[in-house]
Amino acid sequence: MLNFFNCANRALLRGMVFLSTLLFCSSAFAVLGQDVSSVQSDGVRMKVAVSVSPGQSYSVHEMHASTGTRIREFVSPAGQVFAISWQGPSIPDLRQLLGQYFDQYMQAAQTTPRVQRRVVHIETGDMVFESGGHMRFIVGRAYLRDKLPNGVSADAIR
Repeated sequence: MLNFFNCANRALLRGMVFLSTLLFCSSAFAVLGQDVSSVQSDGVRMKVAVSVSPGQSYSVHEMHASTGTRIREFVSPAGQVFAISWQGPSIPDLRQLLGQYFDQYMQAAQTTPRVQRRVVHIETGDMVFESGGHMRFIVGRAYLRDKLPNGVSADAIR
């Protein structure tokens, strides 16, 4: 009986740590289709390291969540997030990352058949969402076709 309570306490503690991670780290990420201005200040406040790799057609803002997931935000010269990608042991908070596109994603996810067992490919007008992987290794990306800078293809979003 004592072993049951120890297991239950550990499960409760793990659940609390997981929820705390979501609550405290999710606001550190920019939102697809919106301005990137808050990323740096949120990264400092949440103690999440943000590295920026500038390019000619876009810049990439990269963060590592406490869960181990790497999140990359692709930002146009105008300062708008036109794509996001992730890779790691868990899926990031898609509601936070997709923003206004989250409801479209959820609606399409319920009606779109999977290409393979673990692969999801969704197209809803302007937004394209792809994700796949296996336990403890998830990769994905979402981008807005109409917001891709000139000369940038979807293949660059990794």
